[in-house]
Amino acid sequence: MSARTKARKRALDVLYVADIREISMTDALVMETTRAMAQPERNSSWGYARDIVQGVIDHRSEIDELIETYSQGWSLNRMPTLDRAILRIGIWELGHNDEIPDHVAISEAVELAQSLSTDDSATFVNGLLGRIAASS
Repeated sequence: MSARTKARKRALDVLYVADIREISMTDALVMETTRAMAQPERNSSWGYARDIVQGVIDHRSEIDELIETYSQGWSLNRMPTLDRAILRIGIWELGHNDEIPDHVAISEAVELAQSLSTDDSATFVNGLLGRIAASS
């Protein structure tokens, strides 16, 4: 597993924890930063994970608006928590990280959905991110 794949998983964990515990993403990021400093052996994936979470925090209203616009009948609150977090990561990578090609951002998000979420999540994530990528 590549360092960026691990970082996406760590970012997903942070966003998921924030949602489930009903705490701010910023508070979840601070908690994970503290944890990362105490576990230097996990440092290789933390830098990019932190960038993702901070990027989602910085662009959350724009990202959530894109999810609402392109989700075709699904509100943010109706989506599974994991799918919402995966989409936030994917949309941040599509729109705010020029180092990641669109097809990589989409395939990584689909892989997370396939391995961690519902049977229909991968198709949903792929379709939504594909529509967003095609529109930009």
